[in-house]
Amino acid sequence: MSKNYEAIKAHYAGSDNKDLAAMMAPITDRTAWTEMAGFPYAGTYVGAVAIIEGVFKRIGDEWEGYTFKLERLVDGGSTVLGIGTYSGTYKRTGRPMKARVVHVWDVEDGKVLRFEQFTDTKLVAEATG
Repeated sequence: MSKNYEAIKAHYAGSDNKDLAAMMAPITDRTAWTEMAGFPYAGTYVGAVAIIEGVFKRIGDEWEGYTFKLERLVDGGSTVLGIGTYSGTYKRTGRPMKARVVHVWDVEDGKVLRFEQFTDTKLVAEATG
């Protein structure tokens, strides 16, 4: 497998282990991280600090048992795809959510240039609304 694939595989392993440092290892100060329009954290965050504050910290604060279950990781060289399912319960409403998702990673020499999320935002909005 490629260095890019291995970097993203390690990111997901870090996520499974709740290890933020491992998750952020392939992220640089220039990484552009885009959460899909309609998602509660929609927008583009640049750099590790912005990504942690704008996405991961908010997920931790607002969701109970939030997980991403990776089902398939596709090595496309400089583009790696992570396919799976989000699940969790939104704390404020007590409503559960389960939604399919695809992550598109543009990676160079094991470092993430861009990340983009595609998911069913309606299913997420039903839990948060």
